[in-house]
Amino acid sequence: MKTGHQLVEEARQRIKEITAREVIQMRERGEDFAIVDVREDREWNLGHVPGAVHVARGTLEGHIEGAVPREQKVVLYCARGNRSALAADTMREMGYRDVTSLAGGIQAWVDAGGDIEG
Repeated sequence: MKTGHQLVEEARQRIKEITAREVIQMRERGEDFAIVDVREDREWNLGHVPGAVHVARGTLEGHIEGAVPREQKVVLYCARGNRSALAADTMREMGYRDVTSLAGGIQAWVDAGGDIEG
């Protein structure tokens, strides 16, 4: 049996992670990518990255295809980067080829000077 921590660490071995500073720079360069918030509704309602799409981790498999095309570059985030790592691994298994998880989550985004709306 595995712990939740072990599952997250294994997922991190199979995915790419990106820093908040790198995401901010991608936005400044005008790169085309989707940013997806995989937190729960109550977390989303407290504030989120401007322009983010909300697909809670618990509904990801059933809703992501309707929200983000498979060929789109995607950055996922959550509170601290654990759920987004698991979500990135799931999307990789679903055939998404250019998916990254925001290391440190929305807290790292705020610490790097990223804007919040909502």
